[in-house]
Amino acid sequence: MTTIYDNPDHELLRDQIAKFIAREVEPHADKWEEAGMVPRDVLRRMGQAGLFGLMYEEAYGGADSDAMTNLVFAEALSQSTYAGFIITVLVHTDMASPHLHHAGSAAQKEKYLRRVIAGELITAVAITEPGAGSDVAGIRTSAKLDGNEWVLNGTKMFITNGVHADLYFVAAKTGPGKRDMSMFIVEKGTPGFTVGRALKKTGWLSSDTAELVFDNVRIPQGNLLGEEGKGFYSVMKNFQTERIALGAMAVGHCQRALQLTIDYVRQREAFGAKLWDQQVIRQRLSMLDAKTRAARQFMYHCAWSVTQGHDIVQEVSMLKALTGELVNEVVQTCQQFHGGMGYIRETAIERLWRDARVLAIGGGATEVMLEEVAKRY
Repeated sequence: MTTIYDNPDHELLRDQIAKFIAREVEPHADKWEEAGMVPRDVLRRMGQAGLFGLMYEEAYGGADSDAMTNLVFAEALSQSTYAGFIITVLVHTDMASPHLHHAGSAAQKEKYLRRVIAGELITAVAITEPGAGSDVAGIRTSAKLDGNEWVLNGTKMFITNGVHADLYFVAAKTGPGKRDMSMFIVEKGTPGFTVGRALKKTGWLSSDTAELVFDNVRIPQGNLLGEEGKGFYSVMKNFQTERIALGAMAVGHCQRALQLTIDYVRQREAFGAKLWDQQVIRQRLSMLDAKTRAARQFMYHCAWSVTQGHDIVQEVSMLKALTGELVNEVVQTCQQFHGGMGYIRETAIERLWRDARVLAIGGGATEVMLEEVAKRY
């Protein structure tokens, strides 16, 4: 399904990702769900295929594409029914590594970005804490300059890729003001930096999620990412990319759930007739498809607006709230129409149902997003 914003390159990208998913993901991902992680060799193959640097500079192996192309990537990726795989990739491409792309110095990019794009270094972003999620200004992790080193102390929570990432972009307070925070690059294995525990989740089972502990972690002064004290604004800027990607994930799930369910009800018989012959089922699925298509067009409009340099915090907040709620409505209804099979573990619709729930929470809960919308009227 194309949009008015598409071009031939977008179709080629969709086709490339569909083939990668069919070949590299769907046949193996049940094992990844059991293992609680996506194998790093799969991610390296994605990097080698040029899929990890769509928006990044050609000088480091990127494609210098725009937000529209990146959205096509996220939506196509979300046609997989394994959201743990999807979020593992999207955190790396759309939520963590953009901090290096936007704020990294030439030296930092030279050291890390090429390997990030190649899939040799997998990234995570550490912002959320036990007492601070959507309220970014409430973080308590601190960083203090001691000679030519920064010393980090604190705890981060719900960090996707937290167990197995190689490179972490960490938000920490560097001053007394509520928004006086900075971003730092922390490599895996740095003394004092540990995974407190791997977290067991209801869904996204093949993504590794962790509590991270920073106990007098010393990093070079040059690991400050961007300007000191400007980390809050860096996080807020990157939230727009992150929330469009999460919107794409939700829309992709809606599309796949509807496709699976329409195919199912056309075949499934009850009381001597196909379920599709029941008017209430046909009409409900038709309305959910209409809502999905409308949300999808709004999503593409948001990405197009980014390419035009518009301030779209309000629109992206709307998108995140809208799609996070819509995907739960769509997937739950589709699961209902599958009957008992919709509640059997390892069926695609049951997995989508489990995985969809967090899309109304993670990356900005619906209620928080609606407040962001309301305060801009």
